[in-house]
Amino acid sequence: MNVDSIVFSLSLTTLAAGALLGGGAYETRVVDPVWPRRIEIVQPRHGGMSRARFWIPAHAVFELLLIASLVLAWASPQVRTWLLVSLASHAAVRIWSALDFIPKALAFERGDDAAASEESIKDWVRRSKWRLPLDWATCGALLAALSQAGGAS
Repeated sequence: MNVDSIVFSLSLTTLAAGALLGGGAYETRVVDPVWPRRIEIVQPRHGGMSRARFWIPAHAVFELLLIASLVLAWASPQVRTWLLVSLASHAAVRIWSALDFIPKALAFERGDDAAASEESIKDWVRRSKWRLPLDWATCGALLAALSQAGGAS
């Protein structure tokens, strides 16, 4: 496989991972400190933000790019290893989110009274910030893969 196409694919994948990290950092630093006291901020039907409008396309783009990068770089063991580390850390975040964070976030957005106690919201916010280290690991592994691929050119 052409090294330039691998580097290009890895560059796009790393950029997309950076967008996910930036979105997570924005929510953690800007949105999460405020919305437990003003839940309408995360309720689109009350004029609040729709997190799905960012997260669904951002994850879809990243995951397609990551798969493409894996396919293109599979013959390079050094690059492949870092891509698999990136895949593992991203998969951990996605599985954890799918089983825990997303269902609760959707309940908050719908305004389900049982889900929307201030304590349950604060607990969600406290736990949510622990997803960022996994996002950092994903980005770091992609940067290492990009460095390995760039060194081969």
